[in-house]
Amino acid sequence: MFLNSWWWRRGAGLLLGLAVGLGLPGGVQAAAVTVQILDPAGKPLAGAVVAVEVGSVARVAAPGARAEISQRQRTFDPGLLVVQTGTSVDFPNLDTVRHHVYSFSPARTFELKLYNGRPSSPVLFDRAGIVVLGCNIHDQMVGTVVVVDTPLFGRTDAAGRVVLEVPAGEHRLLAWHVRMREGTDLLAQSLKVGPTGAVAVTVPLPVVAAP
Repeated sequence: MFLNSWWWRRGAGLLLGLAVGLGLPGGVQAAAVTVQILDPAGKPLAGAVVAVEVGSVARVAAPGARAEISQRQRTFDPGLLVVQTGTSVDFPNLDTVRHHVYSFSPARTFELKLYNGRPSSPVLFDRAGIVVLGCNIHDQMVGTVVVVDTPLFGRTDAAGRVVLEVPAGEHRLLAWHVRMREGTDLLAQSLKVGPTGAVAVTVPLPVVAAP
């Protein structure tokens, strides 16, 4: 099972099915929450990670949840992957040269020594946080896995916005961008969603200037 954000935009007609899939009580009410991420100058940030932790939703992915980051043309593809805690990630090498993938991040330390093709086992990401990837052979290769304790997540578009269907209640909104300083975790703030009506939230992030 690969986790992506596309289904958050499928409309109110799928809301009941979404509630059942997330283990929410029948008849749950939810709202479209629009989150806009801005840089310190007030400009929109594309590609920011946004997640909402909901107390009644399982924090850990269902057994068998899988995702993939390939090595292609000596880069990680995708360069940034968002997964729910408990997801196993495969790291197939599609290049003709060998790679040595590793991470020293506290959220997940691992090492896949020099290999071609697909490693025999995926890497389990069982702790929320930011995991920075590297290759011990090709220093220019840098990637990121963002692990969150919720299936409610997405990434912002070119206007810095993402829309998530969120059940009513008191929740925690998390946001992160790759231009935040190294070692900075997802920033959190409270989020209150009423039983009806859309919600709009603006979140400034302390990113550094683009190179």
